[in-house]
Amino acid sequence: MSTTMAGSRSNRRRRSTWLWRVVAVAFCIVMVFPVYWMINSSFEPNSQITSLTPSFFPAHFTFHNFVDAVDRPWFWDDARNSLVIVVTAVLVVLVVAFLAAAAVARFRLWGAKAFLVLILVVQMVPTAALVIPLFLILNRAKLTDTYAGLVLTYVTLTLPFTIWMLRGFVKAVPIDLEEAAMVDGASRMGAFRRILFPLVLPGVISTGVFSFITAWNDFLYVNVIMTQNYHQTLPVWLFSFSTNTGTDYGGLMAGCVLFSLPVVVFFLFVQRRIVTGLTAGAVKG
Repeated sequence: MSTTMAGSRSNRRRRSTWLWRVVAVAFCIVMVFPVYWMINSSFEPNSQITSLTPSFFPAHFTFHNFVDAVDRPWFWDDARNSLVIVVTAVLVVLVVAFLAAAAVARFRLWGAKAFLVLILVVQMVPTAALVIPLFLILNRAKLTDTYAGLVLTYVTLTLPFTIWMLRGFVKAVPIDLEEAAMVDGASRMGAFRRILFPLVLPGVISTGVFSFITAWNDFLYVNVIMTQNYHQTLPVWLFSFSTNTGTDYGGLMAGCVLFSLPVVVFFLFVQRRIVTGLTAGAVKG
């Protein structure tokens, strides 16, 4: 009797496992299909893309869309602007957020809890509601249509969430490790640099990915703050494929593929760093 019940439970558990696997596969297909369709359409001519009969593989394979996208005005300028602005903003955010998170997590500061609550409140404010106030502030400071103004905007948008995330990573590291290092003769800065930072490095990289993607995909703020074509970034450049005469869907899909490549490469590179950082942290702990 007990053997039969154990076998029945095992069968139910096996069926439940397969059911969840099927759900996971279906969810992955739904999530990945738009990306596949974007890549597929980037190699098709517009006549095939706009056809009433969809094709899941390019019937007339062509690289013309990519050539047209690269030759489109302002592509290289906007690509350079995106890289310079986003990388600068991410570096500034990580430095400031890490120091702020370490201060909040490690020291008994007056108003620390109120500061954390304020961070959450700021995150609840819709980003679109901040466009006009930020533009007025930057305009008064003569920072509109400048790289510095856009970098400050991205720092403002991503800093609260980055501080909140990094605080959790810093708090997860036992303070006993730093105190033991200081007992052995290390200064507070030495313990901070040799003990805390290596252990929190995976969290720093993870929040850096969030900040990078948020700033890289921004269209609203750069479209408002930057007025000159040679100062804008790739999301605004993608908008140039839609004109009064219609939309160049093939060129737009090719542009989206080119636009997504830096994010994919950055994520693949960072993913390896995260695994390395986690392994090193586990050994040091």
